[in-house]
Amino acid sequence: MFIDSVKIIVKAGSGGRGCNSLYRDKYQRSGVPDGGDGGRGADIIVRADRNLHTLLDLRYNRHFYGKHGAHGSGKNQKGKDAPAIIIRVPVGTVVKDVASGCILRDLDTDAEEVIVAAGGMGGLGNKYKREATSGEEKEEKELLLDLKVIAQVGVVGFPNAGKSTLITHISNAHPKIAAYPFTTKFPVLGVVRHEDMVFTVADIPGLIEGSSSGRGLGDQFLRHVERTKILVHLIDMSGSEGRSPLEDYRVINKELKAYNLDVAGKLQLIVANKMDLESSKLNLRNFKKVVRKKVYPISALTGDGLEELIEGISKKL
Repeated sequence: MFIDSVKIIVKAGSGGRGCNSLYRDKYQRSGVPDGGDGGRGADIIVRADRNLHTLLDLRYNRHFYGKHGAHGSGKNQKGKDAPAIIIRVPVGTVVKDVASGCILRDLDTDAEEVIVAAGGMGGLGNKYKREATSGEEKEEKELLLDLKVIAQVGVVGFPNAGKSTLITHISNAHPKIAAYPFTTKFPVLGVVRHEDMVFTVADIPGLIEGSSSGRGLGDQFLRHVERTKILVHLIDMSGSEGRSPLEDYRVINKELKAYNLDVAGKLQLIVANKMDLESSKLNLRNFKKVVRKKVYPISALTGDGLEELIEGISKKL
C-alpha cells in the first residue's frame, strides 16, 4: 500500500538529574562536592532512506518517545546519554510542524536528517560547588510527513488516457492496467534506460477538472509532480468517453496553473495517445490547428512512436 501523508507524535527524552554528593575521607571531614552531571535525553531524528518508498510503517506506528538521560552519581560520574531515536522515511519527505505550520526540512537526499525534537540537557552536579540542578524537560511535537516522489519526468493526463500502459512499455514499472478510469490510485515510479542515459518517470493518478482544489484527491496527486523536470502531457486523442482532446488539454493545464504556477511552468511534452484508433487521426489534425506546438503521436498499446518519445524526453533532460 502506498501512503504519502501521515501525522506522528514525537517526544524527546528529558535530561537526567545532577547529583548532590559529598566525598569524605580522613582528610576531608567536611566533604568535597563530587556530584556528577545528568545525561542528555534522547533526540528524535527523522532520516531519509532511499530504500523506502512509502510512509506505510508510520501509519500504524505513530508515537515515538525518547528515553530520559541517566541521573548523575557521586565520584564525579556523569549520567549516560540516552541514544537517539531514528525515524526512517523515504527520500522526498517534507517534515512539517503541525502547530506552527513551518517546514522543518525537505529531505530530498539519501541519509539527510533533521532533529525534530531535541533531548533535554542533563542537570549539573554539585561538583561545581553549588546545588545540583534537574535536567531540562523533554520536547514534544506533532509532525506532518508529506512524501513527494522524486522523478525527473511526470506523466499527467485524464483518467484512462493510457498513462499506465505507457509507463509499462517504456520502463521497468508494472502498474495495474484496466479499461476503467482511476485504475492507478497512487504514483508509480519506473526507470527508463535509453542508450547511455537513465531517468525516472512517475505515473501520476488521473487528474480531472477541479483536481487543484481537491476533487478526486487531485491536490494530493499533484504534489508528486512538483519535483519533476519535465511533464509528459498524455492526451487520449481518440476522444473516447465523449471527451474532446482539445478540452482535455486545456483543463489539465488550467488545473496545473491553479495548483502551482511553478508546476504549470514546467517544460511539457504533448503526447497524443491511442493513435491506433481511426478517430484519432482526424482529432489530431484538428488539435494541431489550435495548439501550435510539437506533438508526439504514439500508441502506448502497440508501441508505435515510443522510441521517438523517449528520444525527445532524453534530449530535453
